[in-house]
Amino acid sequence: MLAIIAAVLFFISFLINAAEISTNDVFTSTNVMLIGLALLALHLAGVGSGWAPRRR
Repeated sequence: MLAIIAAVLFFISFLINAAEISTNDVFTSTNVMLIGLALLALHLAGVGSGWAPRRR
C-alpha cells in the first residue's frame, strides 16, 4: 500500500516539475518526491505489510 502511495506522489511530483506549476514552499516537486521516497523506504523496511503471526 505504501508503495502505491509513493508512486502516486512521484507522479504528482513529476507533473509539478514538468508543467512548471508555481506552488508554495511546502508543495514543491522536491518535497513531494522526498515524501514519496520516505514512503518507499518504509515499504521496503516492511512497515505496513500487515500483522505477522507469532511463533510459539
